[in-house]
Amino acid sequence: MQNEVVSYFLELVAIDSESLNERGMIDRLKIDLEELGAETFEDECHLQTGGNAGNLYGYLPGNIDKTPILLCAHVDTVKPGNGIKPVIRGGTIYSDGTTVLGGDDKSGVAEIIVGLRRLKATGEDHAPIEILFTVSEEIGLLGARGFDISRLKSSFGYAFDTHRVGELIIGAPSQRSFNITIHGKESHAGVEPEKGLNAIRVASEAIARMPMGRIDFETTCNIGIIKGGAATNIVPNAVHIKGEARSHNPDKLQKLCVEIRGAFDDIIEKHSEKGASMDFLCKEEYHNFALEENSEAVQLAIKALRDLDIAYTTGRTGGGSDANIFNAAGFPMIICGTGMDKVHTVDERIEIDELIRGADFVLQLLRHHSEV
Repeated sequence: MQNEVVSYFLELVAIDSESLNERGMIDRLKIDLEELGAETFEDECHLQTGGNAGNLYGYLPGNIDKTPILLCAHVDTVKPGNGIKPVIRGGTIYSDGTTVLGGDDKSGVAEIIVGLRRLKATGEDHAPIEILFTVSEEIGLLGARGFDISRLKSSFGYAFDTHRVGELIIGAPSQRSFNITIHGKESHAGVEPEKGLNAIRVASEAIARMPMGRIDFETTCNIGIIKGGAATNIVPNAVHIKGEARSHNPDKLQKLCVEIRGAFDDIIEKHSEKGASMDFLCKEEYHNFALEENSEAVQLAIKALRDLDIAYTTGRTGGGSDANIFNAAGFPMIICGTGMDKVHTVDERIEIDELIRGADFVLQLLRHHSEV
C-alpha cells in the first residue's frame, strides 16, 4: 500500500503550476486546508505579478494557548513543468525525463499537508498553526514579496524548500542583478566594417575583465544571458547582458558590484571615440540573513529531528528563497530539507523514504511546538 504522503505528492505534481500559472494548485490546497478546519485567505499579489493566483494563507486554530508556528512552501515550478509524468523506480520518484518532477517545491507542500492531516487524526491538543503557500517563488520570490507579513501571528517559521530531510539552512546570501546594454555602431560587415563598432566585441572585452564565478567562499558572480545582433552581415550596434552577484557579506557584494561596473566603464571609455556607450542597471533582489543556531526556531527543529533519529546539519546556502524576504522583514525563518534532488533539471528525483521522513518531521515539529 502506497504511503499517504507519496500518493498526495503524486497528485500534486500532476497539477500544472509553472510560475504565474498556479491557479490549479491554490484551488486544490484551499480545499485541503479547509477540510482540515483551517480558515483560508488568498491575497491579490498576482495583480502586480501578472499571475493567475495569489498566495494562500491558512490558520488552523489550536486548543493550546500558545503563539502559532508558521509552515511555508511555494507552489510554483520552473519550466518545463507542464504535463509531469512521475515514474517510480527502486524506491525513488523521477519525472519521465521530459519535464522537471516538481519536487521543488511540491515535496514541501505535500509534507506540510500530510503532517497536518496526521496531527488532526491523532486528536492531540495542539497550538495554533499558520500555513502559507506562496506563488512565483522561482521567478524572483514574487509571492513572498507581495505578501502582507503583518498578517502573521507566529514568532518564527519554516520554509520547506531545500534538499535532504534534516538539512537546516540558517543563512543565505544577498543577491544583486545587473542588466547592461552596450551600444556600438551599425555598419555593413562585408562592405565597410571599419565604419562600425561591434557592440558584441566591446561587451566581450568587458566581460573578460570583470570578476566571474566563485569569488571566494561566500561570494559568486555570473553572466547568464547575452543577446545581440541581427545578421552576420551587420556589425551589431547593441548587445544586452544579464547577470547576478551574490554574497553572504554585504560589504563584499558592494565591492564586487563596483568592480563589475568599473570593468565596463573602462572598456566603454576605451571605445568612446568610436561611439561606444552603455546603460547599466544594478538592482538588489533580496537581503542576506543569518540566524544563530541557538535561536528558538533552529533548536525546535533540531529537537524534532533528534527524536526521529534523523541526522541533521545546520549551514548556509548560496541560493535565495522566500526565507530571505521574511528575514529581511524581521520575521525569523529557516529553510528545511524535503528530500528534493537534482532540482531545476529533467533529471529531478526524490526518494520515497525522504518524503516519508519529511512528513514525520512536520508532525514532530508541531508536537514539540505545542508542548507547554
